[in-house]
Amino acid sequence: MSKKVLIVGGVAGGASAAARLRRLDEDAHIVMFERDPYISFANCGLPYYIGDSIKDRSKLLVQTPEAMHQRFNIDVRTESEVIGINPGAKTVRVRSKARGDYEESYDAIILSPGAKPIRPNLPGIQSERIHTVRNIPDTDRIKKRVAEDRIASAVVIGGGFIGVEMAENLKEVGIDVTLIEGGPQILAPFDPEMSNLLAKELEEHGVKLLFSQQVTGFREVGAQIEVQTAAGITLVSDMVILAIGVAPDTAFLKDSGLEFGPRGHIIVNNKMETNLDQVFAVGDAVEVTDFVNGNKTAIPLAGPANKQGRIAADNVCGLGTTYKGSQGTSIIKVFGLTGSSTGNNEKTLQRLGLPYHVTYVHPNSHASYYPGATPITLKLLFQDDGVILGAQAVGFDGVDKRIDDIATVIRFRGTVTDLTELELAYAPPYSSAKDPVNFAGYTAENILTGRTTVFGPKELDNRDEQTTILVDVRSEMEHANGHIPGSLLIPVDELRSRLDELDPAKEIWVYCQVGLRGYTASRILQQKGYKVRNLTGGYKTYQMATYVPGKMNSLTPPTPQQAQAEIAAASAVSVDPSKPIHVDAELDACGLCCPGPLVQVKQKMDQLKEGQVLHVTASDPGFYEDVQAWATMSKNRMIQVSKNANGLIEAYMCKEGAVPAADSSSQTATSPEGTTMVVFSGDLDKAIASFIIANGAAASGKKVTLFFTFWGLNILRKSEKVQVSKSFIGKMFGTMMPRGSRKLSLSRMNMMGMGTKMIRSVMRSNNVSSLEELMETAIRQGVEIVACQMSMDVMGIKKEELIDGVKIGGVGYYLGKADQSGINLFI
Repeated sequence: MSKKVLIVGGVAGGASAAARLRRLDEDAHIVMFERDPYISFANCGLPYYIGDSIKDRSKLLVQTPEAMHQRFNIDVRTESEVIGINPGAKTVRVRSKARGDYEESYDAIILSPGAKPIRPNLPGIQSERIHTVRNIPDTDRIKKRVAEDRIASAVVIGGGFIGVEMAENLKEVGIDVTLIEGGPQILAPFDPEMSNLLAKELEEHGVKLLFSQQVTGFREVGAQIEVQTAAGITLVSDMVILAIGVAPDTAFLKDSGLEFGPRGHIIVNNKMETNLDQVFAVGDAVEVTDFVNGNKTAIPLAGPANKQGRIAADNVCGLGTTYKGSQGTSIIKVFGLTGSSTGNNEKTLQRLGLPYHVTYVHPNSHASYYPGATPITLKLLFQDDGVILGAQAVGFDGVDKRIDDIATVIRFRGTVTDLTELELAYAPPYSSAKDPVNFAGYTAENILTGRTTVFGPKELDNRDEQTTILVDVRSEMEHANGHIPGSLLIPVDELRSRLDELDPAKEIWVYCQVGLRGYTASRILQQKGYKVRNLTGGYKTYQMATYVPGKMNSLTPPTPQQAQAEIAAASAVSVDPSKPIHVDAELDACGLCCPGPLVQVKQKMDQLKEGQVLHVTASDPGFYEDVQAWATMSKNRMIQVSKNANGLIEAYMCKEGAVPAADSSSQTATSPEGTTMVVFSGDLDKAIASFIIANGAAASGKKVTLFFTFWGLNILRKSEKVQVSKSFIGKMFGTMMPRGSRKLSLSRMNMMGMGTKMIRSVMRSNNVSSLEELMETAIRQGVEIVACQMSMDVMGIKKEELIDGVKIGGVGYYLGKADQSGINLFI
């Protein structure tokens, strides 16, 4: 007698189980129930159909009911929803569009109900302008609205995979997109500094980001919909995509006697068996074992669902196949970038209290001398014994195969030494003789063997400046172009001859651009008897960790000065595209890592005559900002800078700020238009005067920089006490000095604080803005507020004690700004 097997749900898990079951048992009676018209479709491809990357809708249909029946002789019943299960009688209740309600018996059953989008019970949530993305009908509705209703704007709620993919694809079809995320980052499988790279890519393509915001409700306003947040922000758009996560679709099983996990997932063993006889479950609705740490978890991915469906079918047929857990290997395209991860991230390891080490590398995707090489940022997490716990990678090319390599090593419980020994395919267009995966293994081995001791960007916040020295071992040009505040510049090639500048009683913290020169410096110092640590991944990793998503595309309207700056920086409008730029020299710096591109740019520019134009192409992502900063610093004029979808950066620069002949007719000489003020005093009246002048200058279109030094730093202190590590002298200064603008006294007639209260009262009665209001207005107008690093060190003031929006700089930074200013004041 043939066995009767019911399969509840299609798509990845159910369809895979059905096909495998038929291959194993030709005589089995297999019935598949699917409540929608489609039994197997590419749900991961739905956003790309909306974004027109996939143009033919039929390509989304992996298998049709007719084809499934013809090839596998499976009784496929679409638009038939299983609404209950009776394990005692071994029957299910079915609600069918064609046959009504009825019962169906089984010998074995495989449950693959999947997960459904979460729809929180918020005011206005039932609006037809709010969409989720789960299946073909959902996609059809969104596609129709985009095509027929001429959607101009959309709000995507949720920064997971679906949310980010929808934001990208809606932007690709010309829609203005804002993405709201309740947490501090997008894409939870990545650690914050890695997700920052992907967030930056979204912003550079015009997607506005709003983080750490809780949506509280919706309201229809005419033909649009209003999204309200707990912070009081209101966004109006034509459409909302709700992508805040998924929950197991298991409500119909609640009275079945099945065991469920804490979040409603079906509990199964390693054979995909539930606690009920001959009842199996697979896919997004089941709880699985984390392959790396052994804990229970839920990982809604298509790959694991397909494997589980196959294993469940094996065990229906008595083969005894087991599922060993999921390591959560995933990948996502974000415009030109690719992000991928496998295993555990730092957040998971910290939550579980598991010890680990971390290393970052930034190698090229293939040999640097072959055209098109672009950097990959690769993060590796590993144990004391070298066993790999997880990895993350972001780049324009070659990310997928590197994570796949590491995922395979994790699956076999491999170590970092295994990474160093992997023999991977190499030819210049595809890789390097030492593959990025090998490099990650080498750096990890160096850490475990004690050849180097590393620190991460987060540790800089707690660095004790009394017992450590932070040393930048890059070139002078790189340092001038941007560095970690408080660092001493000693290029690695000069290190041996400048050891007398380092205190051997202190621990030396070194850093370079990507970690390699820092490692060389650490080896020199270590063998000279110094205690030394190297910043893993270098300054590039520091920039990743300190990047603040959400500021590039602020939701508040820009000031006229900010708008002008954005227009000047936007490559799409920096020159007239109908007029080709006359180029006198070409430079291909692709494949070079920092500082290589800048060094070559400087050498090439030195060879040009005044007024000549250099066209440079580079692949290092940091070159986009670096070359603009260098052009300003070196007084060469940046004509245009742009980045294409493959990550290649093109820049056009004119020697010494002169104007090419083709544009000379439209240019006139101008005098410096900036205003710079050194604020030395911490007196209330002088502080008020400083910000009144600053606001007036900013309102007239000038770029204003306020440089606060010594007692002026008290104006910028937070009113509340901040717990930071300080020396004894620093603590004394902190106790004696006023804490913030509200504690400042008058320079004359202070009268033990009465004068201060009187002047504030007079200002209120005459409708004059308070100092605090003037400061807020200045920041909104784009006034640059800089705290003197040297003065902070002398007075024991830490960055954490200053108000938000303050930049830390030195006298060199101030002099650079003063050089660009027509007015310089000392207050």
